[in-house]
Amino acid sequence: MSESSILEHPIQVEKARKLRVVVWIVSAVVLLLVALMRSPYKLDVPPEYETAHNFIKSLPGVIALINTFVAACLLGGILAILKKKHKLHQRLMTTALILSSIFLVFYVVYHFTTFETKFGDADGNGQLSEGELEKFGNLRMLYLGVLFTHIIAAAVSFPMILMTFVHAWTRDFEKHRKLARKTFPLWLYVAVTGPFCYWMLKAFYQ
Repeated sequence: MSESSILEHPIQVEKARKLRVVVWIVSAVVLLLVALMRSPYKLDVPPEYETAHNFIKSLPGVIALINTFVAACLLGGILAILKKKHKLHQRLMTTALILSSIFLVFYVVYHFTTFETKFGDADGNGQLSEGELEKFGNLRMLYLGVLFTHIIAAAVSFPMILMTFVHAWTRDFEKHRKLARKTFPLWLYVAVTGPFCYWMLKAFYQ
């Protein structure tokens, strides 16, 4: 398919209608999973499964790396479309979506099996002492501020990302461009602040 032919196909209205339903169902399921992550109960991985334990322990770093690649794909994708390289834009943005999907799976696995790491918890006991709060108080406020905006942006952007792809897949490029202008900065913010939060929290992982 040539660069120009990408834009020439008619809008697939019925396909778009069905995919919109899928988007809202998937979004609801993901939000439910994120809410369940706050549960004090975690899935127990038997200690004899050492490989699984090591894999889960490595996931925060892997997730941060994936988000870094997502950010690179997003920046490459926006440069490609500005140069009217539609095929390259399509490939980069699809790669960003695939990587984000892998990130989501790893994120769910990690948080369903591992208790929250608290910023400032230097001794790893799960509680913040007065000394720890005093020592890390200002940095903790910065971390929590970035983390809060990261979570909000992720929750808001998730269905927007999927709908932006739906518009592209169903050839409704006018709606695609309009929604992409809102989706792109949110998605990029999530991809950039994810690794930032990881590097701030890295010293407190046990």
